[in-house]
Amino acid sequence: MRALSATGDGGLVELVRVPEPSAGTGEVLVDVRAVSVNRGELHRLTGAAAGWRPGWDFAGVVADQGTSGAAPAAGRPAPGTRVFGIADGGSWAERVAVPAARLAVVPDGLSVERAAALPTAGLTALRALRMHGDLAGARVLVTGAAGGVGRFAVQLAHRFKAEVTAVAGRPDRREGLAALGAAEVVVGVEGLKAGFDLVLETGGGESLREALRLVAPHGTVVSFGNSSRASTTFSVSDFYPKEASLRGFYVLNDLDSPRTADDLAYLAGLAATGELAVDIAATSDWRDARAILHRLSDRRLAGKAVLLVTKEKQS
Repeated sequence: MRALSATGDGGLVELVRVPEPSAGTGEVLVDVRAVSVNRGELHRLTGAAAGWRPGWDFAGVVADQGTSGAAPAAGRPAPGTRVFGIADGGSWAERVAVPAARLAVVPDGLSVERAAALPTAGLTALRALRMHGDLAGARVLVTGAAGGVGRFAVQLAHRFKAEVTAVAGRPDRREGLAALGAAEVVVGVEGLKAGFDLVLETGGGESLREALRLVAPHGTVVSFGNSSRASTTFSVSDFYPKEASLRGFYVLNDLDSPRTADDLAYLAGLAATGELAVDIAATSDWRDARAILHRLSDRRLAGKAVLLVTKEKQS
């Protein structure tokens, strides 16, 4: 089969031939129709050796429902069922085998392209918000709000009845964030006053330092990215009197949670009914992946990028 693989020359990929996967015990084999690109994959590709295969998010059709012990597992999606999910690598391919617990059915009303854009960004937003507990009436600050995770976080926090402040990195990235549920949209955090019960922080560097300044007493800062690639220096004396918490979150460490399938189904259900907007900034044939990766790397896209896995023409 074909798959996208790192070339080893600064973040580029190429289509190569790789062995066909098979569904092992507890796994499902999926014919992939669409995948999405996450910024974390871009960072990994930058320093990846030739032959490394990226890919977390995918959507497609069940090819083989695999086995559980000696017999097919009851309750798994049957061959031909549309599914989406999250792998810990290698999903940018014509087929992928993943644990059944990391999959959910794509509901009617949701395309495979939009489903493919949900897993990594959607799970990160949902689970980072849960770290605060009940959000009703809470003040929530979302940095990087124009990105894939940020757009989901703004919507979900609003759905959970929080008062959301969305931070965009540039003026041209502000558009549409208020419509997603942000009560306030700002460019940068310099003019904001402290008092946020929860801060979702993805920038790292100076952005994380400002998040620690802005968090309320007994509040929580959840750090789940470092898009600036910078170190963070902050005054401990300004932080510890608040008795606030700084917590890290990395969604790939949490894939085997018993809630993963249910969380994916929850996100898909909201997206299918239009209650969760899935903003796809670009859709392209996977043979044009290099161009999409460059546009994302240069921050010329706001929202998700989706690659369509087209079948090879038979000669």
